Amino acid sequence: MKKILILIFTCLISSQALIFSQQKVWSLEECIKYAIQNNIQIKQQLIQTLVQQNSLDLSKTQLLPTLNGQAQYSYSYGHALSQTNYQFFSSVKSDYFYLGGTMPVFNGLQYYNSIRKNKYLVLASQQDLQDITDNVALNVALAYLQILLNKELVAANENQLNITLQQIEKTRKLVDAGSVAKGNLLEIEAQAAQEELSLITQKNLLETSILILTQLLELKTPTGFEVVVPEINVDPNAIISGNIDDIYTIAEKNRPEIKSSELKLRASEYSLKMAKGGRSPVLALNYSVTSQYTSSSPDNFSTQFKTFRNEGAGLTLNIPILNGWQVNKNISNSKLNVETSQYNLEGTQKQLYKNIQQAYTDAVAALKKYNVSLKAIASTEESFRYTEQKFNVGMVTSVDYNASKTQLLKSQSDMAQAKYEFIFKTKVLDFYKGLPLTLN
Repeated sequence: MKKILILIFTCLISSQALIFSQQKVWSLEECIKYAIQNNIQIKQQLIQTLVQQNSLDLSKTQLLPTLNGQAQYSYSYGHALSQTNYQFFSSVKSDYFYLGGTMPVFNGLQYYNSIRKNKYLVLASQQDLQDITDNVALNVALAYLQILLNKELVAANENQLNITLQQIEKTRKLVDAGSVAKGNLLEIEAQAAQEELSLITQKNLLETSILILTQLLELKTPTGFEVVVPEINVDPNAIISGNIDDIYTIAEKNRPEIKSSELKLRASEYSLKMAKGGRSPVLALNYSVTSQYTSSSPDNFSTQFKTFRNEGAGLTLNIPILNGWQVNKNISNSKLNVETSQYNLEGTQKQLYKNIQQAYTDAVAALKKYNVSLKAIASTEESFRYTEQKFNVGMVTSVDYNASKTQLLKSQSDMAQAKYEFIFKTKVLDFYKGLPLTLN
């Protein structure tokens, strides 16, 4: 019974949490924060950064001396020879102990260069993490603005359908009074059916855009998901601050993808130094302590351990002479990796410039389209009012009336699309300048 009550209580808590999440209205900042906290790629890159940190820590330990111990037990029987007094016994038990280590003195600075290389790789991995985080934020912002755009388009379509439905009622009365032909009513009803289909299509696009955003947030379901709809206005006389080169100069110094490529280039240069260090002699200090015990000796374990104790120390110098050209090939490959890293950096810089160039050009074009759309709306609204008045008194056909109304909807849609295109592209440019993503 107790387990059943606990299960019921747990289900109630879970259902309340689900209801709370469905009732929550998300702002852009909340969406970005939540997406960053739950994104799988970000979590994977975080793990990769920790792995790279472990590689750095491991490379530092290479400078420390090594210490190893060994213990060996053997049992000889059937005419066994004692190694202590060289007499034969039917069985002999022996123990051997070894403790020794090596401390690197010089190896062509390979260990030092390994540490430097891994330091740069850790920093590069951190920049990769920031780059993924930034891309997630941009994708969330784009999905968020797409929802706002689709909401406006749904509202515009609903408004058009309501106008048509009102006109159907007016036309039906005129038909009943014998003022207009029934064909006019049928044409408007057909137009209403077409607009209803368009509205359903636009609502489906809205649901799809909501699904895309909830997937970016790693939410289980889009059911009940709502976003804050801020009041967004675009100044027709807006000016995009800075030019492409100015924005690029700022971005090149701060963008994580540039920093990552630069750090990876430095890491490849230290890899080359490590490869060249393979040509250097390796000098190491060695130290060891050994002892042994055998059952064939009349002395006890403690006495034998002290008697046979042996200590030694020395220097070992390894000089590479011929090793199948491995060192030369490692150097050659490391040089190629440096060259590849240089091209990667150059490619990243060029791609960043292209992205800024494209965003700037799109923002300028969107602002122009927005201003033209404002003028188009002003003229089409006036034209539609005039056409509607004439239609109500039978001076124009339903075909002309529907064409005027369709043109008004197109102008409204064009303006909304241009507005959100301009907003997103300017936010991208602000992002490259190091400003946070916000709709305030």
